[in-house]
Amino acid sequence: MNHQQLFTDTSLACAQLITRRYSTSFSLGIRTLDKELHRAIYAVYGFVRWADEIVDTFHDQDKAALLAAFEADTYAAIAAGFSLNPVLHAFQWAVNEYGIDHEFIDAFLRSMEMDLEDRNYRQDLYEQYIYGSAEVVGLMCLRVFCHQQPALFDKLREPARRLGAAFQKVNFLRDIRSDYEDRGRVYFPGLRYEQFDNEAKREIEADIRADFEAAYVGIQQLPRASRMGVYLAYVYYLKLFYKLRQAPAAQVLAERVRLPDNTKLLLLLGTWLRYRLRAV
Repeated sequence: MNHQQLFTDTSLACAQLITRRYSTSFSLGIRTLDKELHRAIYAVYGFVRWADEIVDTFHDQDKAALLAAFEADTYAAIAAGFSLNPVLHAFQWAVNEYGIDHEFIDAFLRSMEMDLEDRNYRQDLYEQYIYGSAEVVGLMCLRVFCHQQPALFDKLREPARRLGAAFQKVNFLRDIRSDYEDRGRVYFPGLRYEQFDNEAKREIEADIRADFEAAYVGIQQLPRASRMGVYLAYVYYLKLFYKLRQAPAAQVLAERVRLPDNTKLLLLLGTWLRYRLRAV
């Protein structure tokens, strides 16, 4: 193995480590994809995770300057096909290898910029934010899943967007208290934090349920190499959504609803069995 390939392989291993350290559920989903897809999806996750860390973690730093530098370094890495930053080197490899659209990267970084400000979101900003922070991440992954199948990508583009939107809205609902108290954000348009009650919660849940239903149609049409992994992520978030739906608004505001690790393992087993029986 030459040293350039060793550097790329090591950078991709860093992206894998980041994924496993930050998200056990996402890691489980990736492991159920065909092995040939693993490295690119780890690379995408490592990139979006690092950008998210800039805006949500380093409060004692100039986050706007850090994000601007990260964006410049990202595009320089893609253009050069190289970066000394292992996260960006892994990401540029995935972008160039699978033809990930620069428009998706632009939209993602614009949403990260929006997170630099404390704000209540109007409907248009809410839709823009969800597209950039979640839907385009699904579209990046779909480019990998549908590599050299542009017609299939176009067919599944809308369901992939709806799946990303469902995941993000579930996160917003689960984290509504911490987003407000720690970051000064209320994502749901027209909602005042102090007025979050069961009626407002039911309206949010109806919107999320519609996204899940639209997304499932697309999951059934994915290539088999990626279908089980995406379905596992779908099942995980759907289970979390059901748990949130059963909790009254006051409980959602009082505690962070989560799925225990043993439930995640049971979901993995159930998903694998359904996949083997070709029920998905």
